[in-house]
Formats: sequence, structure tokens, C-alpha cells
Amino acid sequence: MRDQIQTEKEKLQNKLSNIAEEFKNPEWISFRSSLYYMSAEEKDWIQSRDDCRNRGADLVIIKSREEQDFIEMLRRGNRAWIGLSDQTTEGTWKWVDGTALTTDFWWSREPNNFNGNEDCVVTGYNPDDGRPVISILNTWNDDSCVSRSFWICEKNFPF
Repeated sequence: MRDQIQTEKEKLQNKLSNIAEEFKNPEWISFRSSLYYMSAEEKDWIQSRDDCRNRGADLVIIKSREEQDFIEMLRRGNRAWIGLSDQTTEGTWKWVDGTALTTDFWWSREPNNFNGNEDCVVTGYNPDDGRPVISILNTWNDDSCVSRSFWICEKNFPF
């Protein structure tokens, strides 16, 4: 019994140490109960998701206006992939964890599935002048999953 308690204590101490290290990592920024990573390069949606998974995370799932505000600040004016797609069933938007879209921040007249091949979502869309949007909340656009963009990973607590 004493050995089992000691083993559990060591596991918890290791986990706490790992969590402390995650919060010290300058690549990751904390917001509420998650850590976020903004890429410094562009990849397609699948490659971006693979990168997140390799980091022990996944593409960001945006659940509130406050989180969308945070993501808009984090992307620093760049377009970025988020973890939303309708790849399985056209018009049925699902997050990477399989949950349905309930709160959205689509640009006006989006999603539109332009040319019939826009199944992945990028935030930071601005069709009016071709430059990234910096301060508007509704910036989601469905885009071709093979387009290249920056991406945002999210790691939920506990890690």
C-alpha cells in the first residue's frame, strides 16, 4: 500500500512538473484553461493538424466570443487554420474533436464552398482588399484544405 501511494505521488509530481514546463515554454501562450501555439510558417490544413498533434495538441476549437477575440489577437494579422471542417459531410461543420459547430464567426456570405472544394476553415479572412483583417471579429472563411496558411494549435488543461 505504501509503495502504491509513493508511486502515485511520483506520477503526480512528474505531471505537475510537466505542466509547469509547458507554461514556461515561450512558444505557447495561455488563455483560460488552454495553451495556444501560432505557427511561424504556412502549411495545408492536414499538415497543420499533424504539426499540432506532434506537439500534443490539435487545431484550435473556438467555443466563445472571448476565445475568438483572443485568437484574433494571437494570429497577429495573419490568416490561420482552425480545427473546423465539413470534409465528412458537405455543409455539416464539425470540430476536430467531432463536436458540431454551435458558435460561429463567419465572414458575410461565408461559408460558400466556392468551386465546390472548400472544406476547411481559416480565420483572418478579408476579401475586400486582399490584406489580412486585424480587428474584425467575424473573419472565418471556408477554403480549400490544400491551400497554405499559418495555423493555431490548442492544448487543453490538464495536458
